[in-house]
Amino acid sequence: MKRKEPQYKYKYAMLLDDNELDNFINQKIIEASHFAGKIYVNTGSKSALEFLNNLFISSTDAVNIFPEIIFIDLNMPMMDGFQFIENLKNKLPEKLKTLKLVILTSSVNPEDKKKASEISLDITFLNKPLTQEMLDKL
Repeated sequence: MKRKEPQYKYKYAMLLDDNELDNFINQKIIEASHFAGKIYVNTGSKSALEFLNNLFISSTDAVNIFPEIIFIDLNMPMMDGFQFIENLKNKLPEKLKTLKLVILTSSVNPEDKKKASEISLDITFLNKPLTQEMLDKL
């Protein structure tokens, strides 16, 4: 008897957080909830941008394997989450039309939430830790 593949809300997701433990826990929550079939994990904004850019330009299947949703931590060294989003807007503006951006942060600063909404009203702002309930609402 053939095993039935689970139904995923998204085919591809990306986690971007410099904290490897947070990435591991979030990945397990996403996998357990069948939220995404494949999860790309990055610990740095620059490497994540490079990965996305390479994915986009080097693959004829980029449309099929490009993440549909990206969870972004704000507080990261060298390039924070806001800088990552700005760079993404500049490098791959056409992908932003179909990409869901979720800021997943421990920041409780109301200015961060305000800044996120100024960049785009489509950005979802969530506070860590990621939960099943949060995924259900996305």
